[in-house]
Amino acid sequence: MIIKNVTIAGGGTLGSQVAWQTAFHGFNVTVYDAFEKGIDASKSFHQQFAELFLNERGVSQKEIDQTMARINYTTNLQEAVKDADLISESVPESEEIKKSFYNEVGKVAPEKTIFTTNSSTTLPSAYAKETGRPGKFLALHFANGIWDANVGEVMGHPSTDPEIFDRVIEFAKEIGMVPIPIHKEQNGYVLNSLLVPFLSAAANLMINGVSDIESIDKTWMISFKTQMGPFGIMDMVGMQTMYNIDMLWGEKLGDQAMLDRAKFIKENYIDQGKMGASSCEGFYTYPNPSYADPDFLK
Repeated sequence: MIIKNVTIAGGGTLGSQVAWQTAFHGFNVTVYDAFEKGIDASKSFHQQFAELFLNERGVSQKEIDQTMARINYTTNLQEAVKDADLISESVPESEEIKKSFYNEVGKVAPEKTIFTTNSSTTLPSAYAKETGRPGKFLALHFANGIWDANVGEVMGHPSTDPEIFDRVIEFAKEIGMVPIPIHKEQNGYVLNSLLVPFLSAAANLMINGVSDIESIDKTWMISFKTQMGPFGIMDMVGMQTMYNIDMLWGEKLGDQAMLDRAKFIKENYIDQGKMGASSCEGFYTYPNPSYADPDFLK
């Protein structure tokens, strides 16, 4: 199965990273977003990534220009998928939104197209039926900052064709990922099964007044020799995603602590326009967060 044309559905932080990584490795990429502001945001991200790769990753201007030339943008779904060999979906973490998207894209995508979801918390089986092609549908999940945290978690569902599973494993390698095969559906995959409890514990320490944001991050960064702590990570993930995860699982599990966290994030950050690193303000301010200061850990 040849994969050359890839459509990225969702122009947010992670979708834009997937688009850049895929184009950088030689694939033709179309970024689809339902809203012009999503397209504008993705273009802005790609300018930032171009500067990052040029200034910090030893990439030539020619490589940057070639990468940019491989990326197109559209708000027209039919146009976005007309030649797609593979779709990577990064729409918001809501089963209803995802079901609606797959109902739509399943009607206009070619028969050849493989569908993959980049969902961080939901299971492929939750909306495999809506795709209209469950055998060609599975998860390919990326971590934020995918050129450094270059794991690609591949998780099928009971009806996923094994040949499609293996082909997506190969595709992950082709775009510079280390594929992580997941042999049984698991909410949170491997990465978020480890990460979400960690971030939740940090948020609870802050919300309950046990300690402050910088002290919590310092504790983690010093103890485990990391470049950022849980609140820095949450800024990279984005407040909307953090809110969506807490709401989804708070409602599903009847977990009041998760619902309280979602409410806190909404009232204190989202409603104030503090969406994380993407808006230049979240728990920290960007582009120069205090945790990146050489004296932060002193």
